[in-house]
Amino acid sequence: MRSLQLAREHASSDHERLVYEGWILYDTGHCEEGLQKAKESIRIKRSFEAYFLQAYALAESSLDPSSSSTVVSLLEDALKCPSDRLRKGQALNNLGSVYVDCEKLDLAADCYINALKVRHTRAHQGLARVHFLRNDKAAAYEEMTRLIEKAQNNASAYEKRSEYCDRELAKSDLEMVTRLDPLRVYPYRYRAAVLMDSRKEGEAIAELSRAIAFKADLHLLHLRAAFHEHNGDVSSALRDCRAALSVDPNHQEMLELHSRVNSHEP
Repeated sequence: MRSLQLAREHASSDHERLVYEGWILYDTGHCEEGLQKAKESIRIKRSFEAYFLQAYALAESSLDPSSSSTVVSLLEDALKCPSDRLRKGQALNNLGSVYVDCEKLDLAADCYINALKVRHTRAHQGLARVHFLRNDKAAAYEEMTRLIEKAQNNASAYEKRSEYCDRELAKSDLEMVTRLDPLRVYPYRYRAAVLMDSRKEGEAIAELSRAIAFKADLHLLHLRAAFHEHNGDVSSALRDCRAALSVDPNHQEMLELHSRVNSHEP
């Protein structure tokens, strides 16, 4: 936020200042006002920054499916304006995401490929998703491998690649995630589920406990409570239920589990 405020203060033109003001408004929860600033900027001068701000804010804030066509049009307008490689790659990547959401996979793939041509490495993840939606998990896995090779020590890339392979390879990728970033929760949940499937209930609960020790996540508590219930450990299940409900007293699945476990208490 401080950087945006400084950029606004030192803007060399009115249309640049309006764009920075738009981002500040968007980032502080005033999306409609931010969109208006982008439109004002475009009225002064058509620019990549103003079109991109408008497209980004609209895509993130609108629940109306019909807004997708407007976002596409705005991103296409942005790409027609002068911009550097980094910004062009981001716009192409965002456009690919919109096309995926609209199930236009060929157009999405073209966007991601063009983004990769300007060395926007995150597009590998988008292209992997396209391969997966085309029922080609092997190609998706290979695409994520290319990303991992370019972005070394990228825990999120290993985590995403684990979705495109068999269980043993997934376990290996998720072990790497935990080594690179021990505070990412998903690997613990995955390993706990695998252990539970293998009837290693104690190890499964211990795996969840490792994650809960640094993050009292509602879903982790719900899962551990369910595992305790499965083991017949009513008191431990109730303890986790109560802890989870202290985070979200209205969580329906947690309320149902608490009611069921509570009925087993002597």
